[in-house]
Amino acid sequence: MQKNNFHVNEHSLTTTISNVEPNNLTTRGYNQQDLIEKIRYADMIYLLLKGRLPSVKESKMFNHVLVSFCDHGVTPPSTQTARIIASSGSPLNSAVAGALLSFGHKHAGAIEKTMELYQSKINSLILTQDSELDNKQIAGLAIEIYNDYFSKKDKIPGFGHRYHTADPRAEQLIKMAIKEGFVGPHIKLAIAIEDLVHQNKGIKLNVDGANAAILSDLGFTPDLGLGVFIIGRVPGIIAHIHEEKMDEDEFRRFCDLNDVVYGGR
Repeated sequence: MQKNNFHVNEHSLTTTISNVEPNNLTTRGYNQQDLIEKIRYADMIYLLLKGRLPSVKESKMFNHVLVSFCDHGVTPPSTQTARIIASSGSPLNSAVAGALLSFGHKHAGAIEKTMELYQSKINSLILTQDSELDNKQIAGLAIEIYNDYFSKKDKIPGFGHRYHTADPRAEQLIKMAIKEGFVGPHIKLAIAIEDLVHQNKGIKLNVDGANAAILSDLGFTPDLGLGVFIIGRVPGIIAHIHEEKMDEDEFRRFCDLNDVVYGGR
């Protein structure tokens, strides 16, 4: 057998996402011309991240997730940062970058932690049996999680909100999951935990808690949680940047000189 004689560039990069050839683009095995004609933007994102097109139910639920993340007014640090940067005369991309850099443990970090919590508990139980989890087992996991966090006096990620006693986004997301018949083990667990937390603490699911459950039932791993949040939130951030440039005075400040109290010597 004759040996193939070809040279592989040592700097070559292997990808399964998209292939670019003269006059032709292929993404995850699909011709991009066909994708442009036949699928929605949310489906394209799903295809890129998951490597396959979503089913009808998956498509609807993923779209609901992205819409729910789109904006939360001027209150988040990322939006305020974007508007301050925009007011300085910086270009759009700089203001967007500033917003993205504002995401951290206290802002947008909850969804990954919540997905890790849901998936670790569900997976630990699934590994011990062959059949699907029943409601009694889900309820047992919820009690276990509640007692664990309560004993440590910690907050369960994905619950409570600084402005909403009942996050309207979370309520609607759970309603849509039930309506679409898309209630898997992670959504069941989130609802069961909410029943306990609300009964004992008066606290309900927030948008991160609801979306962490939905994304987990969609098969997303926790490390993609923040990425999905960013994809959903960037349009809102761009809208705020544009509004800042169009409607507000330049050089926005979060405080003036008379607001500063000097505590040094």
